[in-house]
Amino acid sequence: MRKGYLKRELTIICFIILILSALAFALDEQKAVRVQGLIMELDLKKNIIVVNEKAFLWNQKTVFHNQNGTPIDNMDRLQLDTWVYIEGEWQGMNKPRIASDIYFLPKYIGEKEKSLYPFIQ
Repeated sequence: MRKGYLKRELTIICFIILILSALAFALDEQKAVRVQGLIMELDLKKNIIVVNEKAFLWNQKTVFHNQNGTPIDNMDRLQLDTWVYIEGEWQGMNKPRIASDIYFLPKYIGEKEKSLYPFIQ
């Protein structure tokens, strides 16, 4: 009688741990933000860029890349109506998204062309 009770408790505990760990991984994945689109708004003084109606803040850790994925030092191409792909992190409600990587693109990259740009997921 005692073995059956213990086995059932152990099964329930393992199930709860499995569910909680899956939820934790899902929350981490939801924080990642990936967007491809045209720069709609740009505020160089506040370091804010708006793409597809999503505002991103860039900081010293943000890396700018050319279309080949190579990091670049200057931000000359950072202007309105430029195609970009941004990887960032969502900080929470009423907080800005932080851009970790900004890639300049020559045009919109469709599903068939994504294999030519390994950084696009």
